[in-house]
Amino acid sequence: MKGQADAPRDRGGLVGIIFFILGLGTLLPWNFFMTASMYFQGRLNTTEWSDGEVVVRKEYYFNNWMTLLSQLPLLLFTLLNSILYQRISEAVRIAGSFVAILFFFVFTAILVKVDMGMDRFFSVTMATIWFINSFGAVVQGSLFGLVGQMPPKYSGFFMSGQGLAGTFAALAMIFAIASEADSETAALGYFITPCIGTLVTLLSYVLLPRLIWVMAFCVTFVFTVTLSVFPAVAADVRTYSPEGTWERYFLSVCCFLVFNVNDWLGRTVTTWVHWPRKDSVVFPVLVGCRVVFVPLIMLCNVQIRVLLPVYFPHDAAFAVIMALFAFSSGYFVCLSMTYAPQMVAAKDAETAGALMTFFLALGLSCGAALSFALRVLV
Repeated sequence: MKGQADAPRDRGGLVGIIFFILGLGTLLPWNFFMTASMYFQGRLNTTEWSDGEVVVRKEYYFNNWMTLLSQLPLLLFTLLNSILYQRISEAVRIAGSFVAILFFFVFTAILVKVDMGMDRFFSVTMATIWFINSFGAVVQGSLFGLVGQMPPKYSGFFMSGQGLAGTFAALAMIFAIASEADSETAALGYFITPCIGTLVTLLSYVLLPRLIWVMAFCVTFVFTVTLSVFPAVAADVRTYSPEGTWERYFLSVCCFLVFNVNDWLGRTVTTWVHWPRKDSVVFPVLVGCRVVFVPLIMLCNVQIRVLLPVYFPHDAAFAVIMALFAFSSGYFVCLSMTYAPQMVAAKDAETAGALMTFFLALGLSCGAALSFALRVLV
């Protein structure tokens, strides 16, 4: 993008929303590591009991080192970015850095389950903080340059997103604590959150100059939500009335039959109904709202469960949730795949169709990967 004249057409404020998300994503790393200080202090416990006496082992000064190794990269790589922008394209700098940040957040989440000595854990964590904030500095500098080429109102959206990053991280920690899970599970859930946030931010950047790509996001998100709980979580729901032969049929009827019939109905309805329109901001908003089905299904009578209560124990409630879940999945997937070739030039329609198949597979893969964490959190 060379200037304001090249700014993408803002369909229903979608460009503003994307810049808000990009602002949020730039400060997620710093805020998530800062807010998780209790977790890190717990793993770097500085005392132990020996013969009934408290023995001080080592003081790591975690918060001091975390602050230093977060701010030094910001200084160095912001300066380096002023040189890189002439040699490396904006897309590579921003998208590549977000991919790297996502990798290190996933690594941090995995580290929750890895048992290691405190010295090694401290060193690995400090290195992770350095690398995440180095790439974060490149992203932040590049995005400030990008938003400077846009109309002034987008700077407000971007800065507002940055301002919300701290609140977002604090709320994630509060929810992790409120889950009453053991410290390891709570920390895992906490660090999965910025992984999802960074992935959404990356997808938002990809969508920004190619708002015909809204359908790519939609089909990816639909399948991510669907595969995250079906069948991994939904197949573990048990009947509220186990007496008699109904228990034998419950899962086949209320889970698999209901899902497949309503998924088929959702796809079939698009033969006559095309709402919302392909250029309407309502379409991606409704697709995003499907995420509500994740907690709804997790709060059904899933067995065996450890963390969450059962809010929807009755079979009828589960069947209704599954019906709406499946219908919306089939409906929005079919519309997304139908709309995408219509949003490009005729010569590019075949390419768009092939590309949508890739994003469909991406959604399936993301959902399948996410299902492991969601099943553990039930």
